[in-house]
Amino acid sequence: MSQLPPLPYDVPEQVMKKASNIKLALFDVDGVLTDGKLHYSENGEQLKVFHALDGHGLKMLQEVGIDVGVISARRSKALQARLNDLKIKHCHLGVNNKLEVFQQLLSDLNLSGEQCSFAGDDVIDLAVMQACELKFSVSNGHFIVKDLADWIAPVTGGSGAVRAICDVLLYSQNNYPLVTNHLSQ
Repeated sequence: MSQLPPLPYDVPEQVMKKASNIKLALFDVDGVLTDGKLHYSENGEQLKVFHALDGHGLKMLQEVGIDVGVISARRSKALQARLNDLKIKHCHLGVNNKLEVFQQLLSDLNLSGEQCSFAGDDVIDLAVMQACELKFSVSNGHFIVKDLADWIAPVTGGSGAVRAICDVLLYSQNNYPLVTNHLSQ
């Protein structure tokens, strides 16, 4: 097998075209990188569960030169540890005004909204989604967010939805690292 199989989900051509220009992929955390459930230990420490497929997808985006970031209203030690593990450099946690952070990121990275995607699941994400060229959501997202999204991952947040989004970005740019190298050998 010398080439990749087609994506296993329906992605409209318009979405693939938008995805081909993305240089910064941003994600919400709760409900997108996680299943949205909030777990607390007896000591009140917040616990998070992440999917390994999502993490590898984020690493592959970075490997091909697509910047990755998160903008989340919550902050936790577990989340910070996971983001550090993935070497995600654009981490904005405990953010009430996501649009303000997004606009600062655009300025800092000298990018336009047309070069950015955002994956969100709830109404707090709408302002940033509207400012981005490509809007993603997850199958368990709020209905208003899903209505705005250009594409909805066919799986739930925390269960591989981020990986599906990463696959769309990687396929659209004909740049699927590692796998392509292994398939051609």
